[in-house]
Amino acid sequence: MFFAVLYAGVFIFSIQSCSGEEKKGGSEEGVIEFDSKAVDQTHPLSGLAPGSAILRYKKDKFIIEMSTMGMFNTSVIGNLQDKTLIQTVKFMDIKQFCVENEGEIKEENNGYKVKIEETKETKKMLGLKCFKLKVSMVDNPSVTFDAWYTKDLGMESCNELTPYAVVKGVLLDYRIKKMGMEMRFLAKKISSTEVPDNTFEVPTNMKKVSKAEMQKFFNDLQ
Repeated sequence: MFFAVLYAGVFIFSIQSCSGEEKKGGSEEGVIEFDSKAVDQTHPLSGLAPGSAILRYKKDKFIIEMSTMGMFNTSVIGNLQDKTLIQTVKFMDIKQFCVENEGEIKEENNGYKVKIEETKETKKMLGLKCFKLKVSMVDNPSVTFDAWYTKDLGMESCNELTPYAVVKGVLLDYRIKKMGMEMRFLAKKISSTEVPDNTFEVPTNMKKVSKAEMQKFFNDLQ
C-alpha cells in the first residue's frame, strides 16, 4: 500500500527521471511510479497483486492507483488535512468505495506495528540521497526488513496516516499492509508533473459501502 503518503511544507524541486529527462519543479505536486509485489507469494490474493503502482500527490492530498491486467483496479485516496483514506475497487460489475476516518486508520495501523531504527547508511535512488531504516514487526520481532526514504523532497509529515509516522521524509522502498495483504513498493521513477484537482475525486458511478463491507469483498476473494 503505500503505500507511501506524501506531504508537509512547501517545496520546489528539480529531479532527474529514469529516462534521463530533467523535470523542473512543481510546487507540492508530482508523480512517483513504483514496482510492487506481494511479500508472501503464497497469499490467497497474491494472484491479484499488481506489479506496479502510481502515486500522484498535490498539497495535502494523494492517490495511489494499482491495476492487475486491467481487470482488478483499486486505489487509495488520502487527505492529510481531513485525516481520511478512501479505498476504491473496480472489478467486473463491482464499483465501490469506503471511507476510513482517523480512528479507523489508527486501528488498522495497530495491526501492522513496526519498530523503526534509523541507520547511518545511505545510497542514491533515482538521483536522490536516501537513508536506510531497519524495520521489525513489533508483534513478531523475528520478521525484519530494510526500508529507504529520502529527505530531498521535504514533506516531513507525509507518513502521518501510516505505520511509518515517525519517518520524516518520503519512503521510496517499503512494505505496507492493506485489506489483509502485505505489499512491497520500490520507486522506479519520479517526476514533478502537474496533477489536476479532480484526480482525487471518487468517480460518481461508484457505490459507497462500509469498511466492513469492503473487507468482506476482499475476504470473499480468498
